[in-house]
Amino acid sequence: MARMFRVLGFFTLAIGLMAFAGDLVEMALLFFLQTAFFVILGYLKFTERTYILLFWGYMIVTFTGFSYWTVFQMDLPL
Repeated sequence: MARMFRVLGFFTLAIGLMAFAGDLVEMALLFFLQTAFFVILGYLKFTERTYILLFWGYMIVTFTGFSYWTVFQMDLPL
């Protein structure tokens, strides 16, 4: 399970580099922070249950933040 967090770190790094190449600096920094988070978690020796709980917590925070941003912060055409 720890290896999966390193894989997530790799993919977030790839997305961050593509965002940086596209001049989306804020998005790139967000994904670089996620990369560091996932890689650090990948090298810690947690139990599988801990990794699953951490992933669920990450998903809840991410989807809540994304939903808040899209509903309350973006100018949506009506």
